[in-house]
Amino acid sequence: MLKRTTLATVCASVLALASEAEALSISGTVGSQKYLLTGSAVNVSANAVLKISFETTSPGDNLALCAGSAADFAAGRCATHLNDSGGPGFRFLTIVDAASLNGKHLYILREVGSTPTSFFFTIE
Repeated sequence: MLKRTTLATVCASVLALASEAEALSISGTVGSQKYLLTGSAVNVSANAVLKISFETTSPGDNLALCAGSAADFAAGRCATHLNDSGGPGFRFLTIVDAASLNGKHLYILREVGSTPTSFFFTIE
């Protein structure tokens, strides 16, 4: 009986930790035209839901949240358009299958404006 109780406690603890995964948030500033969010390509093969929120926190400029190859980023091309920013106070949600981002970098491209533009990005 003790072993069954211990196993049940361990399983419950693991499930509680898995269901309480914390979000990762990044804030930054797009100085000229683009900002690389991931230092290497996304490496996810499992089908899992990712919730991504994105907001421009500077008025007068619009940014796009993109996924693509390193060559796409270097060329300033948005291969997979994940989200657009609105103005400050408009945080937009994207729900995506994590496996669809496998092998791609996440980055931000400027769509409108020319001044340094701050943003807030969260992924869960």
